[in-house]
Amino acid sequence: MARKIVLFMGVSLDGYIEGPDRDISWHRVDEELHQYFNDELATMGGFLGGRVTHELMAAYWPDAGKSPDSSPQEVEFAALWRDMPKIVYSTTLESADWNTTVVRRVDPDEVRALKEQPGGDLALSGADLTAAFLEHDLIDAFHISVHPVLIGQGKPLFGPRHSEIPLTLTATRTFGNGVVILRYDRTR
Repeated sequence: MARKIVLFMGVSLDGYIEGPDRDISWHRVDEELHQYFNDELATMGGFLGGRVTHELMAAYWPDAGKSPDSSPQEVEFAALWRDMPKIVYSTTLESADWNTTVVRRVDPDEVRALKEQPGGDLALSGADLTAAFLEHDLIDAFHISVHPVLIGQGKPLFGPRHSEIPLTLTATRTFGNGVVILRYDRTR
């Protein structure tokens, strides 16, 4: 059985992944939600991200968890992120550290071949990369964390589309901080 491409993204109730100037301070990630993400992402076979997402992660997670103030969840995720194979899609990055392969563009045949390799599912993140994967109908599941805030402006997760993509709701979960996880599979 082929592994899946699973979109993992957090959005405000009005659909933004970040506010102006890449502000994500409104994300409500507490220990309970962070542990959920760690548990889910630990089962993955790799991370797929765009350059912006990768650079944000690479600027923080390699040294995260080393502070005495780090939560157990931060320590756990830092190790997970450092060790997990990563593919970053970028036309400008020449190389990347931390077990990362740079790929220039989304080639649907290459992605389908990647899905056929052994290992866990692949966690996708980043709005621009999501748009490219949607254009080629490569996303199999959507795990969206909806944060209880309206930010009014910023970068939306989904841009305009020319076709409908049917989804089937497979699970929901509400956290004590008001975040709701919506899990959908792509209906084929």
